[in-house]
Amino acid sequence: MTPELAGRTALVTGAGNGLGRAIAVALAGGGARVILAGRTEATLRETAGLVEDDGQVRVAVADVSSPAAVGALRESLAGEDIDLLVNNAGIGGPVKEITDIEPAEWDEVFGVNVRGVYLMCQAFLPAMYRRGSGDVINVASVTGKRPLTRRTPYAASKMAVLGLTRTLAFEAGPRGVRVNSLSPGPCRGQRRRNFTREAAATGTTYEQAEEAFVARAALHRLVEEDEVAAAVLAMLRMPGLCGADIDLSAGMIAPA
Repeated sequence: MTPELAGRTALVTGAGNGLGRAIAVALAGGGARVILAGRTEATLRETAGLVEDDGQVRVAVADVSSPAAVGALRESLAGEDIDLLVNNAGIGGPVKEITDIEPAEWDEVFGVNVRGVYLMCQAFLPAMYRRGSGDVINVASVTGKRPLTRRTPYAASKMAVLGLTRTLAFEAGPRGVRVNSLSPGPCRGQRRRNFTREAAATGTTYEQAEEAFVARAALHRLVEEDEVAAAVLAMLRMPGLCGADIDLSAGMIAPA
């Protein structure tokens, strides 16, 4: 059987680790040619090593928060027919009350989490428009939809990604390009740093910080990275999906 994504080229940001790595490997497994973008070449090459067919993968070092870097990335990929953009790059930012957050910390979070999405869409949507087809999937977060104390810049940035996605869907949809977002809940690998910081901020243990967090989910567990990757593949199988946000949070937004 022909792989479901055969003939498609995907560009995944933040592909050097975590969700980006899982998504990129899953897309390659589905038959897509995958371009791995991120700031650290070594980790991108580690991801590339997980793809069975070397011809299916390419490494491209870039900082998505930098207009110059994104412009250079677009030029370096001029020969690629990218029709699937996964804006996954993001940072968690500080774990502090807002009164203790420095403007530079706030700007860094928005620079990667929001401006990065804007710059990548601005750079790679025009080619999709010319072809009349394509997909953009922005990785948001359940934190953009419910409170998370001591994480105001992150929460605000992910809510901005949701607003960007919904509005962009109406710009891109008439041109044949679907724009959607995926909002994971806390993922096992990603949350280690934040549980450690939360424990330090609250005077609890790492285990207590994790338990307090997962207790808010209906399924009472974290989300696995391969579940998020599978959700991306599932979204691509739904041709009528546009302007939507898919919640994958183990029930984190369910009422208590």
